[in-house]
Formats: sequence, C-alpha cells, structure tokens
Amino acid sequence: MMVQAFASLKSYLDSQVLGQPALTEGILLALLANGHLLVEGPPGLAKTRAVNALAQGVEAEFHRIQFTPDLLPADLTGTDIYRPETGAFAFQSGPLFHNLILADEINRAPAKVQSALLEAMAEKQVTVGRNTYKLPELFLVMATQNPLEQEGTYPLPEAQLDRFLLHLKVDYPDSATELEILRLTRAEARHETPVKAAPISQADIFAARQQVLKLHLAESLEHYMVQLVMATRQPAAYSAKLASYIGYGASPRATIALDRCSRARAWLAGRDFVTPEDIQAVFHNVLRHRLILTYAAEAEGISTDQVLTDILELVAVP
Repeated sequence: MMVQAFASLKSYLDSQVLGQPALTEGILLALLANGHLLVEGPPGLAKTRAVNALAQGVEAEFHRIQFTPDLLPADLTGTDIYRPETGAFAFQSGPLFHNLILADEINRAPAKVQSALLEAMAEKQVTVGRNTYKLPELFLVMATQNPLEQEGTYPLPEAQLDRFLLHLKVDYPDSATELEILRLTRAEARHETPVKAAPISQADIFAARQQVLKLHLAESLEHYMVQLVMATRQPAAYSAKLASYIGYGASPRATIALDRCSRARAWLAGRDFVTPEDIQAVFHNVLRHRLILTYAAEAEGISTDQVLTDILELVAVP
C-alpha cells in the first residue's frame, strides 16, 4: 500500500512538472534516502514548482529562499530578538525550520551563508550564538544552480557539494511537452486543477525509509558499488586514459549514496531486491558532483558524465 501511495505521488508530480521525469524521480529518491538534491538547469524549468508540488503531496511545510550576494546567515537560521517586555532575548527561527527548502541559485550566496546551510544539511541543526537548535526530522534541501550565468557567483566548495545526495541536470522540454505545459497553465488559470490524492504523512515517509533500508542487496552488488567508487580513486588500475582524466575521486559518501538511492529506486519499482540496473541508473546523478577532473580532461572537452560512462563500461558487472 505504501509503494502505491508513492506511485500516486510520482504520478501527481509528473502531472505538475511536465517533461521532467528524472527530476520528479530524483526528488522522490532524495525523500526516501533522506538526502538533499542539487539541480542544475536554465531558469523556467519548473524547479520551484516541483518542490511546491511535493509539499502538496506530503504533509510538510515548504519555504523558498532566493539566494543573493547580500544574504546573511541569520536570514537562513534566524536570530535572537530582544523582547523589551521580558528584558531577555528570544530566538526567532528562520526559514530553515521548514521541512522542504528550495535554495534558489545557491551559488549566488557568499561563503558564510553556504556554511550555515552546510551545517543544516549535514547535522540537521543550526547554531545561533551559543545555542544549537534542532531542525525538523523531515528536512530536505533542493538547491538550484543556473549554468548560464557565472558572473557574481560563489562556486560551491567540494565539501558542500559532497553533502548533496544527488546532482541532477535538467534541460528544456521538447515541442510536444511544451504544448502540454501551455495547456496546463491555461487550465490552471481557469482553476481546473487535477485532483490529487491525500497527502502522505510524515510517519509514512519514515516508515517507507525503513522499508527501503531493509531491501535485499546481494553481497556481490555491494562489492560492485565499492568497485565503481574505487575506480574513481584508482583509475590507473582500469585505464591509463581514465587516470589522465580524474584528479580526485569520490569519498565514501558516494558509496553510501549509491546504496541508498539504488535501494530507493528498487523500492519505488515495487521490488524487494536491488539489481545492477538500479545501481547503474543512479550512478551518474550520485557521482556527477563528487569528481574533480584534471586540466587535461578539461582541455579535451571531456565531461564528468563521459568519465562516469567509461567507468560503468570498465568495471565488471556481477
């Protein structure tokens, strides 16, 4: 029954975010794997709409934060406010205390703001002054980046990139989908919105996460995931050309993310076991932001996705 509820949620997201099935699946994988999502794509591709639709489909509070160069950490975390009537300071919580956070154009904020978000993502808590405050148990950050504009931006450091479970790339829809989008927005303007199923409770989300963790994963597939990640750290063992392209490989977080996301994908498909195809399907999105390529790769125009495809071809499938 729980899988059916998530299947209905996926159908609802797809009806609201047309032509972006990888984005809607990625959001559900992050929700089930208890991780965060980095989405890269041009503006106007329904990234905000996707998280807002998720908030409609689950029992959760949603907040959008527009990141700008003048943003301060307190604008995210909240701050201590002096109360004259009591003569004491009281903590006023910030937008991070919602369940679903859209960090729009995250790379436009300076390092101090990014570090405040990093603590929230990594520890599910924020520190203000001498006090630390816990964030909600259900806490998911979807951050967006615009690949077209790089002027006036602050590139995310590798440590923060590694905190994201998935890095998705979205692109413009085709002409048929564009026509559907046009008709959908027209129907919404006439208040002809589709009927959505009852929201999934947070208790059901936490129960689904436990079911995902209990899925059967063969020992051979555990070794397969480890070898895929080790190929990014010891590429010379597989190919001299691969070694010339990879400067730094992925951390153990990549292996953990591969495990969580492949399990979540199998669970969404209604299976109680993980297949090699599940691992391969999430491999690019899990590893895309965790590799640092060499200058030689950049000079040859080699992308991270091309390197990851080569790794999948070189590492033997059990």
